[in-house]
Amino acid sequence: MGKSIIESNIKNVSASMVLYNNDFKEAKTAIKCVLKSDLIREIYLLDNSPSNKLKTLKDISPKRVNYILINENVGFGRAHNIAIKKVTSSKYKYHLILNPDIEFEPGNLELLFDYMEDNLDCGMVSPKIFYPSGELQTLCKKLPSIFHLVGKQIPIKWLQRKINASLEFHKFNYDRHINTPWLSGCFMFCRVSCFSNVGLFDERFFMYMEDLDLSRRFHKKYKTMFYPKAQIIHGYRSGWKSNKSLFISLLSSTVKYFFKYGWLFDSDRLKINNAFKNRVNATQ
Repeated sequence: MGKSIIESNIKNVSASMVLYNNDFKEAKTAIKCVLKSDLIREIYLLDNSPSNKLKTLKDISPKRVNYILINENVGFGRAHNIAIKKVTSSKYKYHLILNPDIEFEPGNLELLFDYMEDNLDCGMVSPKIFYPSGELQTLCKKLPSIFHLVGKQIPIKWLQRKINASLEFHKFNYDRHINTPWLSGCFMFCRVSCFSNVGLFDERFFMYMEDLDLSRRFHKKYKTMFYPKAQIIHGYRSGWKSNKSLFISLLSSTVKYFFKYGWLFDSDRLKINNAFKNRVNATQ
């Protein structure tokens, strides 16, 4: 790790977190976890809330926390893009995208940093992710078809389990690292230089599918790795199941995604998924 830390004129890691009327205590915990690492030079808080009540989060570390009140709910990707544009022009080497409901022990960011330093063909890496209960989140996913996403909404439990098992490769050994085409937007550790080749979040996606789209574009040019030696806790919530406006956002983003990549015929998806399936089978 030391070889890159001592590089002159290269900053190490920045981070960004999008807020919208979040629980203060929960967001504070996530920010503190990030700032415990000496690798992190600054974290951007992009606040989509209608007021600046969360501004006091800056007091956690006034010199390292940059609070930006957007004062409008512009969505997940568009808010993160504000920070990404800033760090790409500030000589940062890596940028961490994370949710406010994340928690992890010291040392995990260093593990991800070291992995990226040792694997220059990797553009994005994600850790092993658990629910607060300790249950594993099976997030090594292949690229979905419209049948996957529509089928998951049918209220038949055995069908949902079958679709999830297919999409998330439940039989994969989650103690192995693997190049996977879809990494969760809750925690993306990215090589900043790759953004110039891949682009930022597609701002047409207000919420949902933006992480799939960005991960897919990264995966086309670089490895997007699941790295289980690093581990975090994610307080996952399926907000769309109980919130009508979020459900509408999910539907809208799903439509936009398949208009972008193809509703039925998506040859890249088939090639990428077949290659991923072969990599999964090789680990068995």
